[in-house]
Amino acid sequence: MLDRRAGGDSAVLVSLDFGEINHAESLNELVHLADSARVRTRAVVEGRRDRPDAALYAGRGKVEEVADALGATGASVVIFDHDLSPAQQRNLEERLKCRVIDRTSLILDIFAQRAKSHVGKLQVELAQLEHLSTRLVGGWTHLERQKGGIGLRGPGETQLETDRRLIGRRVKVLKDRLARLERQREIQRKARSRAGVISVSLVGYTNAGKSTLFNALTRAEAYAADKLFATLDTTTRRVHIADYGPVVVSDTVGFIRHLPHALVAAFHATLEETVRADLLLHVVDGASPNRDEQIAEVNKVLAEIRADSIPQILVFNKADLTGLAPEVHRDECGKIAVVRVSARTGDGIDLLRTALGEMAAAHRQHERRAAERTTPPTRSRTAALRHA
Repeated sequence: MLDRRAGGDSAVLVSLDFGEINHAESLNELVHLADSARVRTRAVVEGRRDRPDAALYAGRGKVEEVADALGATGASVVIFDHDLSPAQQRNLEERLKCRVIDRTSLILDIFAQRAKSHVGKLQVELAQLEHLSTRLVGGWTHLERQKGGIGLRGPGETQLETDRRLIGRRVKVLKDRLARLERQREIQRKARSRAGVISVSLVGYTNAGKSTLFNALTRAEAYAADKLFATLDTTTRRVHIADYGPVVVSDTVGFIRHLPHALVAAFHATLEETVRADLLLHVVDGASPNRDEQIAEVNKVLAEIRADSIPQILVFNKADLTGLAPEVHRDECGKIAVVRVSARTGDGIDLLRTALGEMAAAHRQHERRAAERTTPPTRSRTAALRHA
């Protein structure tokens, strides 16, 4: 965890280019992630490599450059825009004489700050413990010598195993609690399904404007800010759509490239709203030059959680920044594919509501046809079919 007491942390950011197309965008996200974690960026160290160094990830020369940046700026932590192995993290901390964290740890820290609900806090704690369990050895480097030999035997291995066992017990407790809460939400979803209420989930890249759009659609007051991962806890509201009826809309956590698998697994309870939705509103930052890559990253996570088969509408948000008028685009089959809106100004929200009603009606008709195909015909219907 980062320490924000007494003025907070300041950091040197490290980003290495391994020939990836989106290297610059990833570095830009790291700067915003640090800012979202309330960490001041003092310097950025970049470099190019063919592959990560096995021991230090960045190589000896680049690590010396990072050490120089630490000395010149007085920064207290080094943040890598990559995932470090426990051994690499331990070696870097020994060389640099300061804390070293990777991209996953930084995202976990932001999640810990932002979680407000009981479910959100449980999910964050679970993700942190599962991440920590792989790095316990790094926390016991001073006991590694106590594995044998006269004068070197001691409680190190016992303490390490004790810590692992305690973490394992806590992980089991958290998973059991989340499973109970998930069963409760499943009961609520089944009740909505029996009532014929369509479930709509907002998904998208972090900071695409999902919460602002959610507020515009539902007239709610969900927290919205120009920060990465401003929303962690799922918020659900019932919305009445003209010429259709009620639908249930849920605002969910945003996605980002290299989203840690531990978070995807731990946030199963939150992402369940997405998996169980009847329709997805895929919110896109229409003003971002990297919107195509962001759409691909979101679809990658949707495939990972098995939600890629759910019908979706692309909602190109922030039309006020692009200067483009709100409009609806249809595909070659006449189905709604894209709706351009500005959640901040409200322009195009009426078009989105109409599109939502049309898609919800099509889904309801599809469900009825599927039910008719699977339901055995009644006696009167059988007679009518024979007469025909």
